[in-house]
Amino acid sequence: MNKVAIVTGGGRGIGLGIAKALVADENNVLIVGVRPGDQVRETVDSLRSYVEQADYCQGDISIAADRQRIIDHAKVQWGRIDLLVNNAGIAPSVRADILDAGEESFDRLISTNLKGPYFLTQLAAKEMIEQKKNDPAFRGQIINVSSISATVVSTNRGDYCISKAGVAMATQLWAARLAEFGIDVYEVRPGIIATDMTAGVKEKYDNLLAGGLTLEPRWGQPADVGKVVAMLARGDLPYSTGQVLTIDGGLTQRRL
Repeated sequence: MNKVAIVTGGGRGIGLGIAKALVADENNVLIVGVRPGDQVRETVDSLRSYVEQADYCQGDISIAADRQRIIDHAKVQWGRIDLLVNNAGIAPSVRADILDAGEESFDRLISTNLKGPYFLTQLAAKEMIEQKKNDPAFRGQIINVSSISATVVSTNRGDYCISKAGVAMATQLWAARLAEFGIDVYEVRPGIIATDMTAGVKEKYDNLLAGGLTLEPRWGQPADVGKVVAMLARGDLPYSTGQVLTIDGGLTQRRL
């Protein structure tokens, strides 16, 4: 039986790279995003060229009712949930020094980047626990997509860094809590990835990459992250729940 995966923020960027990798392995995928369905129809059709069972759910993970609707959509469509990929996230509207940053941006980022995936995981985990009761062989997965900003300081976007550090701790918490139910939890921590979110700082990072910022002298691509998530979904990294996979071209490698 093909697995059923929910990928939040799956309509573009890293999320789409993940969705493409999962459908290439013949997983059924529900991508989630805030845009109206007609704006992602072409994307969904492209995923259906791999598997017939690909779909879209419009939803804002910072809203409780939308989180429940996402879970219900997957249950109605497929009757099960095997994998939740918490990928959706937002950047600060304005990069501001932490001495000047306001509460509005902080609250917005925490609601979407941390609270949303935390409580969506809670809902998905409860469904997976029920599936485990009915099928002892069932093994669920939660994959949190964070960022090297979980540990790498950027004082002009402290709200983003704090939200990703929270995701890192949430991964550890859920791994510890869900292990007894055979639900594996991982964190995938990307570095500088070429997406619409990083388009505004392309020149800055082009220069940094040319100056040796990473061991691999190139931008990361959504497909790089997608391949790692697909590997985890296949079960190719057993006996390793709670682990962090850093996909950053060697940016965070300590060097002398």
